[in-house]
Amino acid sequence: MSLRGDKWVDLGDTVIARLETRGERFEILVNPNRAWDYRRGQNVELSEVLKSFDIFEDAHKGLKATEGKLLEIFETTDINKIAPIILKKGFIQLTTEQRREILINKKMQIINILARNCINPQTGLPHPPARIERAMEEAKVSIDLWRSPEEQAKDVLKMIQPIIPIRMELLRLAVKFPPEFSGKGYSIVERFGTVTKDEWQSDGSWIAMMEIPAGLRGKFIEALNNQTRGKAEVKFIKE
Repeated sequence: MSLRGDKWVDLGDTVIARLETRGERFEILVNPNRAWDYRRGQNVELSEVLKSFDIFEDAHKGLKATEGKLLEIFETTDINKIAPIILKKGFIQLTTEQRREILINKKMQIINILARNCINPQTGLPHPPARIERAMEEAKVSIDLWRSPEEQAKDVLKMIQPIIPIRMELLRLAVKFPPEFSGKGYSIVERFGTVTKDEWQSDGSWIAMMEIPAGLRGKFIEALNNQTRGKAEVKFIKE
């Protein structure tokens, strides 16, 4: 138990959120689940997050930050203005279960990024996610809790390249939609890639030059055929 003003706080469901900046450290006591929800942008009231209305230099020692330091760093002493900065930019202690959940989710996101954007250069086909996961395990890839999956995917790619033939690649292609499907053509292609150039034909058909991640080639063709009953024309452009 810990004293907060004239109230006691049960530290069993309380962790520290910490921000270190300009040589100073600032800590607040928070609910771990609500703090993480708040950081991820979910609709959470600050009052649900905070377990104390004090700002500390060292929460374990009960050493509070001085008004002078708060004004120097944050230009305010209002915890309602300071706490969001600490929660968004600082380090939040996580429970074991939270860490496990985040690491699993990030691992799957990295695998999906590689499966979507990469191919086996020997076959021109994407690697199944399970094969990428096995390569990551063999390469002893360690997932970083705080770095984004997009950042880590590039590092993971380098680590698994000695294990499986894999490279990141974009495909350039031209798609022609007949008049009866030209109206919804853009909604089809934007799901898979980026339109770099387009042109309307005199007969009402629409031609789009686009780029898609190489790993989506099969899914794109399948979706295109399903949506246009096989009437769309596709031409892959070699560099």
